[in-house]
Amino acid sequence: MIVLSVGMPRAGSGWHYNLIHDLMKTTGCADAHDIRERYRLQNILTEVNCNIGVLSARRLGMVALPGLVNTFVIKAHAGPTKTSRLLSSLGQLRITYIYRDPRDAMLSAYDFGQRALVKGRPNAFSHLADFEKSVDFMMEYVRIWEKWVKEKNILIARYEDLLTNYEDESAKLAGFLKLDSSSPEVRAVIENYRPDSAEGQQGLHYYKGRIGRFRESYNEEQKMVLKERLGAYLARMDYEA
Repeated sequence: MIVLSVGMPRAGSGWHYNLIHDLMKTTGCADAHDIRERYRLQNILTEVNCNIGVLSARRLGMVALPGLVNTFVIKAHAGPTKTSRLLSSLGQLRITYIYRDPRDAMLSAYDFGQRALVKGRPNAFSHLADFEKSVDFMMEYVRIWEKWVKEKNILIARYEDLLTNYEDESAKLAGFLKLDSSSPEVRAVIENYRPDSAEGQQGLHYYKGRIGRFRESYNEEQKMVLKERLGAYLARMDYEA
């Protein structure tokens, strides 16, 4: 079986993935990095968190084969597909999805991309040169959010809830993964990824992570644009417009 950790970019998706990965390791399941090497999936599972990219029939088919005899955790930012739905319905794919207030997520993406440029190491967000490009970029992932929340048999999480109500959210996650959240091994993992402990850990993409930071970073005109573009979605995401 494959556990697929999907997330909106800059929404604590690295944090969520690593929490899920280490929780599943308590069951003795395989490490996705080892699966990547053993089955020569370097072109399919990329980056530090074994990101599968789009959930195409080809990509999912290639990871589904080792998933028949191994359980492991992979990551994605893409939307659901017919193949992901099929594998989920067959019990071969267990899916979690995490999102964040898209206004904070787009600000984080912009900052992260610009910091990388200053260091001379551009990343996937470095093309977000201005506010308009950042909004257009985030709208794509808001539409992906809309697709995931309509899916069946997946666990939906909000970054803000994980940050402010970590105990309940981590217990809910453990239950979805069919783990005993009171066992010493599971408790140790949960404690290791508690927000105060997670901040600064390499590979989690966890930098400032502050809720509502966009309010002090964008001017009034920009906030009006965000309200116009995102207003209808924000209400459904349970955020104030």
